[in-house]
This record gives sequence, structure tokens and C-alpha cells, in this order.
Amino acid sequence: MTRLRITRTVVAAAAAASLIALTACGGQSTAAPSAAASSAASNVDAQFPKTIQHVFGSTEIKTAPKRIVTLDPSYTDAALALGADVAGYVIYRKGDTEFPSYLGDVSAQTKDAANVGSLAEPSLDKILAAQPDLIVSAKVRHEALYPQLAKIAPTIMSVSTGPTWKQNIVMLGDALGKKDKAEQIIQAYQERAKKVGSAILAKNPGLTYSYVRFNGEDTARLYSSKSFFGEIMVDAGIPRPAGQPDSAEKIFVPLSQEQLSAAEAGLIVTSAFGQDTAEGEKSRAQKEKFMANPLWGTLKGEVLNVDDTVFATSVSLQGAHAVLTKLAEKYGVDPQLPKA
Repeated sequence: MTRLRITRTVVAAAAAASLIALTACGGQSTAAPSAAASSAASNVDAQFPKTIQHVFGSTEIKTAPKRIVTLDPSYTDAALALGADVAGYVIYRKGDTEFPSYLGDVSAQTKDAANVGSLAEPSLDKILAAQPDLIVSAKVRHEALYPQLAKIAPTIMSVSTGPTWKQNIVMLGDALGKKDKAEQIIQAYQERAKKVGSAILAKNPGLTYSYVRFNGEDTARLYSSKSFFGEIMVDAGIPRPAGQPDSAEKIFVPLSQEQLSAAEAGLIVTSAFGQDTAEGEKSRAQKEKFMANPLWGTLKGEVLNVDDTVFATSVSLQGAHAVLTKLAEKYGVDPQLPKA
């Protein structure tokens, strides 16, 4: 499997820029990076054994994890963003043969990675064969498997993935002995989100947004402020229209064809689950049906169709950076990327 290099892609650039700069300066001797790497490794190793608090209590990790099995794609992304090697991972959809392109080429970090099954049905036998020294997932994904996973290797789980993706990176970072790095890359993302949002609003005062996603159901999904994309827009400072249906508990509000006027906003973002895959056939058909509705034609906002794997399912630092880049490109503002 191939991936694009995380340090050179849009999605990870802002997250890792300050850290990369420490080892990318010219004029250093070849021995300096090795000394720095040895020192960093020593600092990590010195933190262990350590105990991590998570949704199922506490888990002791005796030594710094080297072989990580991630049972949710957002945790795969998190491990890669933290510079960890992945020993095993799950696929999000049946038929996936590659990691999503927004991640970049991280083949060095995944050269020994094994596909341990789908998100819905990971294989305990394959997880065991991957010889992990840390397993990470979420209660919402694999609560029933926790007792069995914990017998294979130290296992930590968050409550969820989407609404807590930033906290999840910190939890995983702590488990890897890289909590400081986790906090740094999140701070870098938040600073970038604020800059990109401010630049967009400076050119488009009063801009509002909505996000309508088609999932092959009877109703469309109007994503809430608590969704992955909703929280990115909060970080960017770009608001939803006043009075638009929202939810403080769920990531979306069902939207029937008769309610399409509620999607009105200055920018109407749309996507469909599955996109060009066979699995997305129903979603594409639903999207066409809803957009053929006369009420959709009354919407005055500008419609922007986006990559569903980035805006909806990535739920990760790299995905968040890709969202910011798409918006920056859309409005012709500096995407606030670090210099290569």
C-alpha cells in the first residue's frame, strides 16, 4: 500500500511544521540529527511504564509502544500524525485498497502494516498476528471486543471518534510518550484554522455555511455544529445561519425534501457517502433526487461539492487540514501553509 509523505502534504504540513523545522535546518553535521533522535527516544522511553486513563478505566503500558494496531481510521491518521509506525489497521469501507490520498505518502510508517479487517468486523486472529504492543479504538466502535483485545495487548479506547478527535490525539500521544507533540500539532491546526477563517471572512463579510450530506437514506443530513466539519468551522470562526436547525448532542439533523430551504447559507457544502464507488450508488441517487427538487433550486447560496472522505469520514488532524486548504483555495486566500 502507498501513501503520500505526511510532511509534504497540505494536511499534515501545518501540524508538523514546527517540529520538522528542528531537523530541517541547513548547515548541521550528519551526527546532529542522530544525537537529537537518540535524545528524543530516551525522553520517550523514560516516561514508561505509565498508566493511561480511558473510557474503560486505566491501562498500564510498560514500555514505549513500537507496534500499534489502530481499529478506527481516525486513529490510524492520529498515529501517523504523531510519527508512529502502524503495525495493523482497519479499512473503513469494503473494497478499500489504499489509504486515503489526503494522508500523503507515509509508506515508511506503514511498510509492515497489516490489514486486520474492516472497521465493522476486525479480525482478532489478524490483530494477534500483528503482534501489537498497543491497541487503540473507541467504545462506540468496539466496546464488545474490549475484553478480548485487552488480553492481546494493552488497549485504550475513547468514548467516540468524531466529536472528540482532538482529545483522542492527545490520549494516543500520551500513550506513545508523545503528549507534548500531540498538543503542539493540535495548537498548530487551531492557529491555522483561525488564520484561514479570518482571511475568508475579510473577503466575504457575513459569510455563513451549511453542510448537506447524502447517505442514501430517506432524509439528507444537515450536519451540526458538533460534527467534524462543524467544529472545524467553529475553529475557523465561520458561523452557521442564525436559526438554522442544529443539535448539541448529534452530529446531524435529518432534512427531508420538504425542509430543503433550511439548508440556505452563503456557502452550501455537499457530499455523498461512497462517492464514485459501487457502495455509494444509493447516496448518489439520493443526491440527484434532492437536487432535482424545486425547493433546492430556490437556494441562493453557492453550492460547493466536496470530497466526502475528507469532509465527513476523515475525522482527523490531516482531514481537518485538508478541509482548511479546500476552503482557502475556494476563496483565494493564503492557505497558511508553512514553507517547504
